[in-house]
Amino acid sequence: MSGPGYSFLGDEEKALVNQALDGWQLNRYRFDESAGPSMVHTLEREFEQRTGARHCLAVNSCTSALVTALAALGVGPGDEVIVPGYTFIASIAAIVHRGAVPVLAEIDESLTLDPLDVARQITPATKAVLAVHMLGAPAAMDELRRITDEHGLLLIEDAAQACGGRYRGRALGTIGDAGAFSLNLFKIITSGDGGLLTLADDEVYERAFAFHDHGFKPLRHGAADADSLFGMNLRMHELSGAVALGQLRKIDDILGTLRKQKTAFADAIGDLPGVTRRPVTDPDGECSSFLVLQFESTDAARAVAGLLGTSTLIDSGRHYYGNMPQLLGLRTPTAGEHPFGCPAHPTDRRYTPNMLPRTDDVLGRSIALSVGVVDSYLGSGVGITPFSSPDEITTVAGAVRSAVNEVVARP
Repeated sequence: MSGPGYSFLGDEEKALVNQALDGWQLNRYRFDESAGPSMVHTLEREFEQRTGARHCLAVNSCTSALVTALAALGVGPGDEVIVPGYTFIASIAAIVHRGAVPVLAEIDESLTLDPLDVARQITPATKAVLAVHMLGAPAAMDELRRITDEHGLLLIEDAAQACGGRYRGRALGTIGDAGAFSLNLFKIITSGDGGLLTLADDEVYERAFAFHDHGFKPLRHGAADADSLFGMNLRMHELSGAVALGQLRKIDDILGTLRKQKTAFADAIGDLPGVTRRPVTDPDGECSSFLVLQFESTDAARAVAGLLGTSTLIDSGRHYYGNMPQLLGLRTPTAGEHPFGCPAHPTDRRYTPNMLPRTDDVLGRSIALSVGVVDSYLGSGVGITPFSSPDEITTVAGAVRSAVNEVVARP
């Protein structure tokens, strides 16, 4: 089980790791000027150059990137942050750990935030919208940017599953006020664990750097603390930076391979009765790491999933709000009440199973087939890999067609 980047690990990453080890450079900072450039620093600058982001900050996970973004942008206790009911639990956990209130919104058939429902969820307490580019495809960023601008809200992008993706010519993570990326084993590029944060504003970047490194100014230039901010230690170390740098330099090859494989897989499957493909807001900008099939009913989707040995997306672990007991408060004596509020910042928000009927319906009718992310917990344990041969693609496509035809043919 792994993601696309893991499949592409090779000599390039080894050479960069060995370069760091040759001088025993394990920390991003250079206290000896003869030690050569930092891998982490180089990664940040090359990611900025690739994406057009004004600033990039490397951290130890995407969760850290999200928490850092929220802190740097001033999201805190009592603030409401609108987030989709289909995301990884870390998106919601980051909001909670800032003392803010997650406000769940519906997704549409694209499996990303429904802008119409986002608009309905806005209250005087709303501070930000967290758009999640789920399964490698961009959210409707033009509509979400229009809504957030109209209401004076922050827009944050969770691009954990969509590193390298674009939306109408712009790199994901650079359209909002901040963008967070994951580098774990299941992602487009990997360093084992790690994350990247992109930021559009100089002062926000300074606060983000301070938050991720004990209150220091960027690159520890100067002794003054940024905004007298108490920071944490969320730094990326040099060996992770070396692997991530090698992967970043391969990302065009990785994405090109995924797009070629997805096209071949989709063509081999062809049109199926009672099945549509997930609509994508920008087909040219998606990462093509998944092929999502959507059925006319949950019964049909579950039957096909059973024949294939996989699950529908509503059953895919803690990516669906209904599978998050921490959120629903199911393990507390006051089930259904706000499980992480505090008296100083009361909220009327409650979280219950089936509170997002459209999200439930879409996820219940959807099956994700792997193109590069082989992860049964995410619901993509069946499909192809970046290096599946044409014969393998034909075989898997045939199994999908057979399963669908068997279910559709049932009385």
